[in-house]
Amino acid sequence: MTTATSTEQQPALLRYQPTELDSSPEVSELLQQLGLGSFVPDGLTAFGGRNDNWAGTTTSGDQVFVKTVVRAPDGSSRELDRTLAYENLVGQLPADSPLRSPVHLGTHRAGALSAYRLLSGARSGSEVALDGDFDEELCRTAGRAVATLHGLDTSGTDVDSDEAPLPPLGWLEAFPWSAAQERSMAQIAAWKLVQDDAEVVSALHLLRDREKAAPLTPAHCDLRFDQFIHHEGTLYLCDWEEFRIADPARDVGAFIGEWLFQATYSVFAPTGAPTGAPGAPALGFDLTHEEIVERGADSLRRHVPRIAAFWQGYLECRVPDAGLAERAVGFAGWHMYDRLIATAQAHAILNPVARAAAGIGRVLLLNPSGAVATLRLEAPSGSS
Repeated sequence: MTTATSTEQQPALLRYQPTELDSSPEVSELLQQLGLGSFVPDGLTAFGGRNDNWAGTTTSGDQVFVKTVVRAPDGSSRELDRTLAYENLVGQLPADSPLRSPVHLGTHRAGALSAYRLLSGARSGSEVALDGDFDEELCRTAGRAVATLHGLDTSGTDVDSDEAPLPPLGWLEAFPWSAAQERSMAQIAAWKLVQDDAEVVSALHLLRDREKAAPLTPAHCDLRFDQFIHHEGTLYLCDWEEFRIADPARDVGAFIGEWLFQATYSVFAPTGAPTGAPGAPALGFDLTHEEIVERGADSLRRHVPRIAAFWQGYLECRVPDAGLAERAVGFAGWHMYDRLIATAQAHAILNPVARAAAGIGRVLLLNPSGAVATLRLEAPSGSS
C-alpha cells in the first residue's frame, strides 16, 4: 500500500493515472457504504503495483486508499479472504502494539476491494532503505512487529493454512511453456541459474522439508521493504494478501534477504547514490573482480548490523524455535533468487547485480548453519 497524496510530498514514488472510476463502480459503492462520499477527481492518483488502486480525498474530507485484489472466475478471492483474516485477528492487539497496520475501513467483497485510511506523506520502506534511512533502530522496530505477528493467537479463527507457493518446487526442473511465454529473457536466464544447479535444487527441497517439520505461526509470507511504510515516526506493515499459517522463518528470512540484496546492489550502486545521478557508478560492468570483492566485503559490514538489530527486536518480543535462525538463512538464500527473478522482468540479459545475488543466495542455501553467526543471528539467552 502506497501512501502519499501529491508529487510535492513524495517525489520518489511513482504515480500513475488511476483506472477510470466509471469502469470500477464498486469503488464508489464502497465509499458510499462507508459514509465517505466519493473520490474528488482533482488529485486522485494511483501507485505502482500489480493491482488497480486509487488514492485521494473524498467528498467527506477523508483521505482514503482503495485497492483491488485478484478474483477467481467464480467471484471468490483468496487474497481478500486472507486480508480479512488478518484484520479480524489483529483486533486482539492493544493500541500500543509493536505491530501496526494502516486502519482498515471496509471491504466490498463482490468487487474484491478494500479501503484504508491514507497516511499522507508517508514513505515506503523501499524508499527509506534506498535513502539510507532504514537504520538499526527502525530495523529493531520491524523485528518487534514481525515477532508480534508470529505470536498472534489463531485459536478459534479461520486463517488460511495452505502451503505457501514459493519456491515452486515443480519449477525447479522446468516450468510450463505458458509460463515461459510470460517471462523476459533475463527471467528465463535467472531460472536457469536455479534449474541447472543440482545442489541448489536439492537445498530448496531440503528447506521445504524442514519447513514442514517446523512449528507454524501466523506469517506475512510476502515480506519486502515495500510492504513497510514509515509515517510520522511509526512503522506500519501492510499488504496481507498472502497472510497464512506458515513457517515464521519465511518472514525472518525475507527481511534478511532484503538487506543482503540491498548490500549486493550497493556494491554496484551504493545506497544514497541513485543510478541516474551524475557520476553514479554503472551497474558493475566496469568493475574488476578485486573491486567487486572489496566493495562486497565493505557493503556486508555496513548491512549486517541492521540484520542483527532486526533479530534483536524479534527476540525482545518472541522466543523462536531452535531451528528458526538456520531456516531463515535458507529462506534468505531463496529470497535472493526470488528478487533477482523479479527484477529481471524488464531486461533481456542478467546484469552483474543479479549474478552476484544468485551467488550469495547459493552460499546461504548450501550452508545455512555456517551463515547464522556471520549474520549475527545469535540464539536467545538461555536457549540450548
